[in-house]
Amino acid sequence: MAALPTLSPQARRILQLSRDDRAAARDAMAALSIEAQTALVCEAPVSRRSELIDLAPEPERLIPALPPAELCFTAKAVGLHDAGWLMEHATTEQIAVCLDLDTWQDFVPDRSKLDEWLEAFADSGDETLLRSTRAMDLELLVLQMKSRISVLLKPNEDGWAPPAHARTIDGQFYFFALHEKDDLAEVESLLRTLFQNDYWVYFRLLQGVIWELVSETEESALRWRTGRLQDLGFPTWEESMRIYGFIRPEARSELPEGEPYREVGEWPLPIWMPNLPVQTNAEQSIFRAMAELPEEERRPRLYAFLALANRIAVAERMPLGDSETIPLAIERAAEVTSRGLDYLSRENATDPPEVLRRVTFERLFRVGHNLTESGSGKHPV
Repeated sequence: MAALPTLSPQARRILQLSRDDRAAARDAMAALSIEAQTALVCEAPVSRRSELIDLAPEPERLIPALPPAELCFTAKAVGLHDAGWLMEHATTEQIAVCLDLDTWQDFVPDRSKLDEWLEAFADSGDETLLRSTRAMDLELLVLQMKSRISVLLKPNEDGWAPPAHARTIDGQFYFFALHEKDDLAEVESLLRTLFQNDYWVYFRLLQGVIWELVSETEESALRWRTGRLQDLGFPTWEESMRIYGFIRPEARSELPEGEPYREVGEWPLPIWMPNLPVQTNAEQSIFRAMAELPEEERRPRLYAFLALANRIAVAERMPLGDSETIPLAIERAAEVTSRGLDYLSRENATDPPEVLRRVTFERLFRVGHNLTESGSGKHPV
């Protein structure tokens, strides 16, 4: 139902052609507009996308056109250690979204994943490394450096000598590894790039490593990230958890009388719009009901349905940087809202499309959730 994508006939033809006649495959790709190339890439499984991008005559135009989360999924499918050629053409916005989605574990930064992304940026060259650090919150970069190095500022006193194993770029700040086997190659590359191209960030970063507290810095970094995720349609965890709210048994079948549908509006999706099975013969009743609505009513409900899936992903703490997360959240949303829709339709003797006109997806999900054995007040962990 919300299964991961398969290759379209056009993508399959181009990839097959690339094995027999690579020049002809490039010509076929070049015949498509950037918008069509973007659709071709995003509608393919993440494991095959790099092959299609490699056939594009102008990857420097195609890669920035990808929705930022789709670039994240694609880079991870390639392997971040080999994704430098993708990040070379990534925009500042794409880089920021990649980091927001994939370098956090619940409410704290995932240092190992951030290391992998920084290595990918470094492999793309100094320009990409510099662009990526400017796309990051300085707080996040400070936290990452604090997990790798200790920093000393040369005191203004005669006879002072730095530790034997310390390194310096400017003769003022000295740094050394916190872990014995850490060679700090990418750290030194990052600091040298900042020193040569953005001294203010270099200075603030090393001062932050010396003086800033981890707890306060994590809180600031989380606050910046939370705001950006909200702009992408991912509410806070507390707000997302409302969809699991308890409904008294006697109130579950209530159907608002003539309540206007509350649209969530549209926003720039960080993903490619999923190909939802909105058809009269769909497996889940929620999609069958949407198929019976006129187009002008259906489109805002598609966005509202995706907003619900985002809430599920946040509430259940799914990894937002994984390509399987949104399809799984969509599947869960379809299953539970269909249960709620069927119940309200049956209890009120009302056609499902009419129920959709009067009840929000959040309410349908809450009803469906409360109808299950686990719905009596239990929440996901």
